[in-house]
Amino acid sequence: MDKLIQADGQPHYGIFPAAPGHINYRDFDFRSPMGRRLGPLAKWRRFHQFQYFGLLGNELIGGCALANLSLVGIGFVYLFHPASGRMIERQFKLPLGLGTSFSQTPDDGVCELRQGRNLLRLQNCTTSGEKRLLVELDDGTRIDAAFSERQPAFQPMCICTPTAVNGWVYAQKVAGVACRGQVRSALGDFDLGQIGAFAHHDWSAGYMRPETNWNWACLSGLAGGLRVGLNLSCGVNETSFSENCFWLDGELIKVDGVRFAFNRDQPLKTWTISSHDGQVELRFEGEGLHEERLNLGFIASNFKQVFGRFSGNLRPSGRAPVSIDGMWGFVEDQYVKW
Repeated sequence: MDKLIQADGQPHYGIFPAAPGHINYRDFDFRSPMGRRLGPLAKWRRFHQFQYFGLLGNELIGGCALANLSLVGIGFVYLFHPASGRMIERQFKLPLGLGTSFSQTPDDGVCELRQGRNLLRLQNCTTSGEKRLLVELDDGTRIDAAFSERQPAFQPMCICTPTAVNGWVYAQKVAGVACRGQVRSALGDFDLGQIGAFAHHDWSAGYMRPETNWNWACLSGLAGGLRVGLNLSCGVNETSFSENCFWLDGELIKVDGVRFAFNRDQPLKTWTISSHDGQVELRFEGEGLHEERLNLGFIASNFKQVFGRFSGNLRPSGRAPVSIDGMWGFVEDQYVKW
């Protein structure tokens, strides 16, 4: 599929075997809830895009995100050292996204944020199937991490769902892939390949609900000799189709709807996550979190991303269960108005 938006101005919907070549949102026939056709300014204002790269391993946890919310560009990066409990984190907010650039080609191009001597860059390459994160901060922190979806072969989750009365969301998820590269920081220097780090990647864009919330869970690592990844959500990307899935050695296995049970006021306490079809039964114990609050009236966000360990079972249909025992991963609790 070369383009997500068809000639009639409507998106392709469904779960796709590969990413669209271009998220051509400007060709979308965007209407008000009452059916009035909306112009370029409304298309720009309501279109939002974000990309996330997560690092998971026993010796180092990390996350980096970039978001284009039209009126503001947002970025964050953090590193957590489990052995010492120490953490480095930085946040960036740029009015009107000045200093940012975002490609609308999920498998190719660059999304980046620059502020002073700080750079956050996420680069994707079609020819190699590689996703790369480059972070350079003015305190000397440097992250250069990458993985390939082709060596070994991996099937990403590529999905587009209708959203509310007049929107849509395209999302592309990867988890359970080995990561390579280098990290230099006040927490120490790390060779990601040598420490057995895994990666998670998320590329999402579209016309999301103006006021929404979601929960999300992801894990990546080795279990029973298998490369295991997991991506679950509740509250977004589940109208007609669902992004819920896990991967075993790169093979995508779909999962039904999921329930997140947790204490919103105490996110480091135990979470339980289970799927209606019985394929997922997990507990999550938080070790730390990155959180942000923003309330500008017209834009607001209450965001908690918790990193910690999962335990429980994955039960793929017709196969032996996969036991998860203390595998690192993320959960999120997000409210946003945009």
